[in-house]
Amino acid sequence: MTATAPVIASAPGKLFLIGEYAVLEGAPAILTAVDRRARVTLSDSSDGHWHLTAPNLDIHRLALGADGHGAPGADDGLRDRLRVYRAVLAHVAAYLDSPLPPLEVHIDTTDFARDGHKLGLGSSAAVAAALTCALLARVGVELAPARLAELAIAAHRDAQGGTGSGGDVATAVYGGIISYTRDQPPAPLVWPTGLAGVAVVTGTGASTTDLVGRVYTYGQRDPSGFASDLGRLAALAENAAADLGQALRFVRLAREYFEALIALDQHAEAGIVSARHHQLHAAAADHGAVFKSSGAGGGDVGLLFTTPNVDETALRGDFQAVGAEIIELGFAAPGVALETTPDRPTGARPATDGRRLR
Repeated sequence: MTATAPVIASAPGKLFLIGEYAVLEGAPAILTAVDRRARVTLSDSSDGHWHLTAPNLDIHRLALGADGHGAPGADDGLRDRLRVYRAVLAHVAAYLDSPLPPLEVHIDTTDFARDGHKLGLGSSAAVAAALTCALLARVGVELAPARLAELAIAAHRDAQGGTGSGGDVATAVYGGIISYTRDQPPAPLVWPTGLAGVAVVTGTGASTTDLVGRVYTYGQRDPSGFASDLGRLAALAENAAADLGQALRFVRLAREYFEALIALDQHAEAGIVSARHHQLHAAAADHGAVFKSSGAGGGDVGLLFTTPNVDETALRGDFQAVGAEIIELGFAAPGVALETTPDRPTGARPATDGRRLR
């Protein structure tokens, strides 16, 4: 039997610009896709069994049985690392209502780590989008972005135990800069002239599930306080898309949103805002710029927003002096894409404009 050509799909990471936590309660959030991509390669199995390789998860040709759901004797750590893979496979199989052929699955998320630490750019969401796209393409199914996002979001949410807004997966599917409201198709946005944004490494990575869990534990402990804190965030998030059109207004909004996150974190004792975040926020304020956490917070990357009146060279110098590392990311990166398919074995890698937000 002639082997089918490999299927390769990739999807970008993300950064939350505004709307973290509020998006979980139905408020809009603004996210950008970044040019760090998860890449999934599917090849025919040579022995009639599924195998998974994911070097960044320390998984090397793991045998998964004839249906892909195996791994007998897996310990808790391995089961945790398989959550996204298993959830996507289950959702795609249910959608197709037929079994997939045994495959060699290779998942590469090298782009999402630095010095062995995850950057917090949404690697699991990018994997969910790319793997969903690749599995469907392997059997000749191509979905519209809205349906693909719906399927990948459902799988990723299952892998996270029912938490998660889906904004990270939607960004991975659609790419660009989007306004996203939970379980609704996103709206594309354009970044304004006069506003720049860069990502800053703030720690060694954090567990989104743990941070969100602590916030909702606070909600159970103090429902009225939780409602007040989330209401404040939601009110600010509602203005985000409009304020994005004016650089100074958006910088002010970013400052106010971070202050509201600080209040939520103080009440929830979740660990969203670290001492490092406070230090960088103060350093940015000295230059008329704004630093804020991005996404769940904790030890992940943060964002630094500047306008033309800011001496960016001096600002960067001060950040470097306190050991903060600015990483150059291309923003508004393209969404999920098939790089090769059985019918297009020489497909090209998706392009990215490599822009900072400016």
